[in-house]
This record gives sequence, structure tokens and C-alpha cells, in this order.
Amino acid sequence: MPKSPVQIGLTQFNIAWEQPAKNLLILEDMFSGLESNPDIIFLPEMFTTGFTMNAVAMAEDMEGTSVSWMKEMAAALQCDLAGSLIIEEDQRYYNRLVWMGPEGLRGTYDKRHLFTMAGEDRVYTGGKDRTMIQKSGWNFYPFICYDVRFPVWTRVDASADVLVFVANFPEKRIDAWSQLLIARAIENQCYVVGLNRVGWDGEQHYYNGASVVVDPMGKIILALEEREEIGIATLDGVELQLIRQDLPFLNDADEFKISL
Repeated sequence: MPKSPVQIGLTQFNIAWEQPAKNLLILEDMFSGLESNPDIIFLPEMFTTGFTMNAVAMAEDMEGTSVSWMKEMAAALQCDLAGSLIIEEDQRYYNRLVWMGPEGLRGTYDKRHLFTMAGEDRVYTGGKDRTMIQKSGWNFYPFICYDVRFPVWTRVDASADVLVFVANFPEKRIDAWSQLLIARAIENQCYVVGLNRVGWDGEQHYYNGASVVVDPMGKIILALEEREEIGIATLDGVELQLIRQDLPFLNDADEFKISL
């Protein structure tokens, strides 16, 4: 049987630099404008701070204000919330995606590929495990920003229904972002969600959004361009099933192992 449709929301906004309290208020205001709540609302990479290397000052723990806020919002909205923020754990810092459901934490993913050109690898600890989150019968694999450039890491198997990339991807490399997302959808024969931010950050990098949802054939079904908004898309389980039945490319995929 095909999966029932699932509705997702992409929250594209101008993240206030290193101001978690302000960003949570911005998001609450954006949520209040929704006519109805989707099944899942995605938030960008480091949605409380912007893409900062100031982890010592900005980090929280898994019991901190922002994770607690996610739990409260998920319960109030009766939907899942997922986005990355800076987490300190055992004296290490992680760029961690937290996926929160109305009943509590569904799972986490620590960014595997740290952006060396910004020194992210000197501040944060990279993850070693992919994560699968199940929601409404769908299997979601979350990733973070720079991960999109590494098809070995993001090449999963037929269990993947949706790959999610939350990001702070600057305008000067946005053409690569757009094409990489389409490639990830086609090669995994699944939906891909790419969520970026807009505006200037504290390091004077400019972001022009270009958040999208891509279907398993590489067709863009939602494009937010440069707007601050929560874009809504519906993922169609019938379409996913038919594409994989009519074009069973995944049956011919190579088997391989990743050495970390």
C-alpha cells in the first residue's frame, strides 16, 4: 500500500545573529500566521544563532532553553519540529539536528561533514551515524548543509522516502546548492527537502534562500526563492511508489561500505 500524504512546512527566515531569544520569538510569530499546521515544520541550520563558530558562548545542552522550546511548540502545534542548533555534550560541541514530536524527542543527527573553510571542524565534533526518523509511515533521513556535497554519505537505500537538508548556504554558491539537491533526489529516487536561510549573517555572508522540495524524478514542487515565509508542500506516497515501480533503478545500485 502507498504511504498516506504527509504535509511539510519549510521555515525560511532571516536568522538574527547570535540572538537565540529573538529568533525563537520570530519563529513563534511565523507559526502564528499558519492557517493550519503541517505534519512537520523544518527549521534551518543553527536556527537559534546563525552559522557561528562561537560555540562556547552559544551552546546549549539537550535540556536547555531552545530544545525545551521545541518540545513546547511541537506539543502546542501538534506537529513535529526539526532543525539544527549548537549543542554541548561531554565537553564537546555539535551542530546537531533535533527532531521533536508532540510527545517528545524523536531523534537527533550530528552533522557529519564539517565545513573546513569556515573552521567548523576546529570547533565542532563531527557525527558518525546517519539517522532515520519515522513519521506518518514515512522514513526521513536528516542531513545538514555541507553534507549535500557528499553523495556517498547521503546515498542510502530503498528505505529512504525523504532526504532533508537544513542549511546556511550562501548566495555565492547557491547554484551548486540547487543542482546538488536535484542530484540527491534523482540518485536516491526519493523526495528531497532543502531548507536554507535568507539575509546577512554576522560574518557578512549573504543568503538568498532558494529553499525547495524536489520530487523523486528531480522536479521542483516547491520553491521559496528569497522570501521569508513558511512554505507548505505535500509529499505524495502514491507518486513515490509508482516511480519506483515503473523505474526500479535502485535494484541496480552498487553495494558499498563507508569507513569512518
